[in-house]
Amino acid sequence: MKVLITGATGLIGKEITELLLQNGIKVHYLTTSKNKIQHQPNFTGFYWNPQKGVIDENCLLGVSAIIHLAGASIAKRWTSKYKQEIIESRVLSANLLFNALKNNPHHIEQFISASAIGIYPDSLKNFYKEDFENFDDSFLSNVVVKWEDSANQIERLNIKVCKIRIGLVLSTNGGALKEILKPAKLGLGAAFGSGKQMQSWIHIHDLANIFLFALQNNLSGIFNAVGPNPVTNQELTSTVAQELNKSLILPNVPQFIMKLVLGEMHTILFESQNVSSQKLAHLGFEFEYKTIHTALKQLLQK
Repeated sequence: MKVLITGATGLIGKEITELLLQNGIKVHYLTTSKNKIQHQPNFTGFYWNPQKGVIDENCLLGVSAIIHLAGASIAKRWTSKYKQEIIESRVLSANLLFNALKNNPHHIEQFISASAIGIYPDSLKNFYKEDFENFDDSFLSNVVVKWEDSANQIERLNIKVCKIRIGLVLSTNGGALKEILKPAKLGLGAAFGSGKQMQSWIHIHDLANIFLFALQNNLSGIFNAVGPNPVTNQELTSTVAQELNKSLILPNVPQFIMKLVLGEMHTILFESQNVSSQKLAHLGFEFEYKTIHTALKQLLQK
């Protein structure tokens, strides 16, 4: 089996690529940097530039599925210009893949696109399943709607489309946990706001396995990629401190301070999304890290 991956050099992409290779699946990957193109028997790079509509169509040769992860990081200050980049990096890249598939012979049967639980509204009461459709007008929700719409067009080519809505990814190589660890290691960790907001997290290993599971089972539709036991922000920060043998001595961080520091992006830290992973579990997916304690113990014992 051979799979084409976009965003293969990112935090999630690296983990998925490594897992696919371990399972005997060959990987083609697209990169915007010609310096990152490698030619190995099982791992081959191809150039593309979604902004300019340029792609090396040879990337499709022998490929039966695409895993689409490309997109500018949301963990950066949201200026008007950068907001546009967040949206365009997702939509233009999917449009380019659609046109490449439409205009070239290929054997692609499945398109697996990353998505995000940011599509669900901020709520301390709701428990979100994949069939929820009453989205709000927040920036992140609008991003994800456009992101998923750009993936949906691939269905017009008689290709199965699977969308993986990713939660808070726990990894020591990047993402939110790395930022939480910085003050916590100094004994300065603290919850954000009330600390009651729900954080639907997932261990990076489980996340990579969900993409492999979707691939091996030829899944289509929407799936929430979150662990089975979401926690409050207070529980998350307390468990981090506990695993580091540190105390939480500071009061909770007020929202207005983080707004001054991060601008509009601060909402990521304060919004509450209690998200269900039952759909994946019912299909037989087994989480290795079911609780925040087991996840953090594995990550922080390194």
